[in-house]
Amino acid sequence: MRIGIDLGGSKIEAIALDAVGVTLARRRIDTPRDDYPGTLAAIAALVAAVESETGRRGTVGVGTPGSLSPFTGRMRNANSTWLNGRPLDRDLAAALGRPVRIANDADCFALSEAIDGAAAGAGSVFGVIIGTGTGAGIVVQGRLLAGPNAIAGEWGHNPLPWPQSEELPGPPCYCGKHGCIETFASGPGLAADFARVSGRRLTAVEIAAAAEAGDPEARATLARHADRLARGLASVINILDPEVIVLGGGLSNLAHLYQALPPLLGRWLFSDGVATRLVPPLHGDSSGVRGAAWLWGADS
Repeated sequence: MRIGIDLGGSKIEAIALDAVGVTLARRRIDTPRDDYPGTLAAIAALVAAVESETGRRGTVGVGTPGSLSPFTGRMRNANSTWLNGRPLDRDLAAALGRPVRIANDADCFALSEAIDGAAAGAGSVFGVIIGTGTGAGIVVQGRLLAGPNAIAGEWGHNPLPWPQSEELPGPPCYCGKHGCIETFASGPGLAADFARVSGRRLTAVEIAAAAEAGDPEARATLARHADRLARGLASVINILDPEVIVLGGGLSNLAHLYQALPPLLGRWLFSDGVATRLVPPLHGDSSGVRGAAWLWGADS
């Protein structure tokens, strides 16, 4: 049995999967915010609960905001800031009495969709999160690609490719640079672009609804967003050439992207055609917790 933990800023979810991915148990509790010992205890309690419910002991994988630094062995870049600087894998292993595997939540999303989701059977998968931020995970032959710096898939913190003059130097990014793909492609980036042009403040969901109702400024904003997203993804395809790109996160629910992006990609690819498939996720919001469980693969 494989147990997955999705450690979010507001909730912690646990799932138990059997060998073929059937859900055996599922639990969710509020996250003890700003309380590191409380977070460890909450995860231990969730694991105990699903093991009690199933009567089986499982491996444990955890999807987190941020990632473990390969240089310090401690958490970094987590917006759940009480995790940063902590040896989360070692502390959880001690609390649970077994080894624990940890990966970024975007990596877990990509792994879930590659194993038994929308990209099942594909040799190479780029799993994108387009929500509050813009991250991704890379899966090749069913295995996550992490890299020596543990940043594989961080396409959102590259500059927007082929920028127009009005896109320079670009909005400031929390990483300290300007013009990162994330500042244009994320939900907040989409809303900020709309506000800059229209002087109106709407969320990404409200902008999509306004566009559907015929609002010309909202429609123009979605067109700019799709073009920028296409440029960002084209640069990924030019380097990685994945078989499938799976879109996840809140903006993956924008139905127009699946029609608009393929022809836009062709403008920027160093190719005479576009064979990469662009698909929505099969497991949706469940992909993160399922991917955490799949961190223990055939070698478990």
